[in-house]
Amino acid sequence: MHPTPRHGPSLGLAVGLVVLGIASVQLGAGFAKLLFDDLAPNGVVWLRLATSAAVLLLWARPRLRGRSREDWLVAARYGACLGAMNWGIYQSFSRIPIGVAVTIEFIGPLVLAAVGFRRPRDLGWVGLAAIGVLLLGFERGHLDPVGVAYAVLAGAAWAGYILSSAATGRRWEGIDGLGVASLVAVVLLTPLLLTVDTADLADRRVLLLGAAVGLLSSVVPYSAELAALRTLPAATFGVLMSLEPAAAALAGLAVVGEALAPVQWVAIGCVVVASVGATRATRTAVHPDVTPT
Repeated sequence: MHPTPRHGPSLGLAVGLVVLGIASVQLGAGFAKLLFDDLAPNGVVWLRLATSAAVLLLWARPRLRGRSREDWLVAARYGACLGAMNWGIYQSFSRIPIGVAVTIEFIGPLVLAAVGFRRPRDLGWVGLAAIGVLLLGFERGHLDPVGVAYAVLAGAAWAGYILSSAATGRRWEGIDGLGVASLVAVVLLTPLLLTVDTADLADRRVLLLGAAVGLLSSVVPYSAELAALRTLPAATFGVLMSLEPAAAALAGLAVVGEALAPVQWVAIGCVVVASVGATRATRTAVHPDVTPT
């Protein structure tokens, strides 16, 4: 049972916490890309996940004894999606601008939301998102197709992460499942360290920055969102999360200096609007007697 609103933050504070979480994730992405000059993307993503797993496990202290085989399978599936999502998007960041990568990645959860559409007209949101993605390729400085492919992979893994999150939440209490899944992701990605220069990984500055990326990208946003969801309806939360592509583009500009062409900003705007519309349409499909807010 979710806590009643009186135990959560005020509505304004809850919205602010979600925005803080979004900003933290994308700033983490920007600092991660800065680290690519010192450490290969495989090493950066491993440091991010290792940091977040350590903090989440210390925070949750999950009960591990007495778990069924299905409990572990669900958590393992969740962790595999988490690992693939992070690995894919970091590989994409190393090849294309952050804002473009996150915009393409966002198609994953958007398509997942479209599955809940019951009115043909709502499919227009998917069409708008498709227009946005197509516009990304119109800029003369064409995108690295490998970077685009990694972003698509990350988007598919994000959709799987969302589905696995619901299943994990039914079997694991609180954040126990997320902590265990984070550890699974770290274990699965550990072989990638064979591609990383161990001297770089042992550098104190790199370790500290990698830990900061983990905190910014996972721990801070999750904590903020967890508090905000005590007050915010899920539909409102979904609309706010639609700001992710725009926030990613701004973080890329502010932290890494990735200036996007006007047509790319238009493309990002198309995906943001499509995501807001899809979220509202999905809510209407589930609660047709409720007017979207």
